[in-house]
Amino acid sequence: MEFQFDLIVVGAGSGGLAAAKRAASYGAKVAIIEVNKIGGTCVIRGCVPKKLMVYAAKSKKNMTSSEGYGLKSEGISFESNILLKNVREEVSRLSNLHRNSLNKLNVTVFEGLGRFITQNELEIICPKTKKIINKIISKKILISVGGKPKKLNIPGIDLAWTSDDIFELDKFPESILIVGGGYIACEFASIFRNLGSEVTQLIRGQHLLNGFDEDLSSCLEESPTFAGINIISKNQLKSIKRVNGNLESTLDSGNKILTNNILIATGREPNLLPLNLGFLNLKMDGQYLDVDELNQTSNANIFAVGDIINRPNLTPVAIEQGRVFSDNFFNDQKRKVNYENIPKAVFTIPEISTVGLSEKRAKEIYSEKNIKIFKCKFTPMSNTFKEKKSKCMLKIVVNTLTDKVLGCHMFGETSSEIIQMVSIALNAGITKKDFDITMALHPTISEEFVTMYG
Repeated sequence: MEFQFDLIVVGAGSGGLAAAKRAASYGAKVAIIEVNKIGGTCVIRGCVPKKLMVYAAKSKKNMTSSEGYGLKSEGISFESNILLKNVREEVSRLSNLHRNSLNKLNVTVFEGLGRFITQNELEIICPKTKKIINKIISKKILISVGGKPKKLNIPGIDLAWTSDDIFELDKFPESILIVGGGYIACEFASIFRNLGSEVTQLIRGQHLLNGFDEDLSSCLEESPTFAGINIISKNQLKSIKRVNGNLESTLDSGNKILTNNILIATGREPNLLPLNLGFLNLKMDGQYLDVDELNQTSNANIFAVGDIINRPNLTPVAIEQGRVFSDNFFNDQKRKVNYENIPKAVFTIPEISTVGLSEKRAKEIYSEKNIKIFKCKFTPMSNTFKEKKSKCMLKIVVNTLTDKVLGCHMFGETSSEIIQMVSIALNAGITKKDFDITMALHPTISEEFVTMYG
């Protein structure tokens, strides 16, 4: 078989782009297939446009809560159409930057839907006409098609939005029901509420952010932002119907909620169905493709990275997976992805950041008697003159047998910027004594990490 390419990458998201660029830099002949804009979930419909909306929400919140500092807020208005237009323009700019970088590396870009014919050959389908527009063959194929929002199987679900739809709006709704309690749901709840929408949030469990350290969930629920959100717990959405131009949501409790719009944010799932993988009989790990430490599937020619494998579904993780893949197979390196102490953030207002083990998980692994918790909660100086004072919370989880720090968690402004440095420390095997002997930088929020004694 004569191969046209050394590598075909299916999906131009974070992981696919990283792999394609790295492989091409080593001299490989690379093609990449993408049915949408270049950039994938993060750039097009995820963390980048969402973070821009977070900045807008923060700006408005600061403007309207700073009279104690002598700043008058009369006359401030929010035009959501301007924000949404600017976000889309920035997304297009970033997408074009990625396309230009591929062109400079001589990566061939195919626009369309990639579908497997054999283990080495793909056909490219025009999404509009459904006709085959090309066929390409490669020694290796990397699948990096990412995920898609989950949809509930209930009557009227097509009336609701998913997170992908938010960035295509013309304006924000006056009222919205957000279904879900994970980080995507909480981030959008925070954005909409701080930009003036009436928000109701529906969650299956008792608390927001299931799986995060419980103190972080409590802090978020007690914050001024979420105190202004109607949180309905231990309930599920059963049906949706249109009533006089609005949407009526029926819950399993029998209660009904009337809002302008509904956002379903109940998680994401691998977007594998369009690839025609069935005949390849690839081994699965639940809903995910099963891969080894080298991101190789059960087929020696096919590899996978990103949200379609059962690893932390985060942009930096996908990027590292893509780079490691190309380093190993196109530059003869022996690298593995380090999944230890990956920092995570939830960009609510205030934001949440975490790295390492939660208190609950640490006690499960090492037993409660061997775990000591250091925690402080306070009002940051920046909120001194604000009427609605949001607090900060910092927490350290320590193994008393080794003095090793197992986890650090933070709720409050700039916490995502702080936790990045903390994650370096945890990867270096830092102990609580190392925290204690580190000089504080005063007055700052982060100094509390090195001033908690006990």
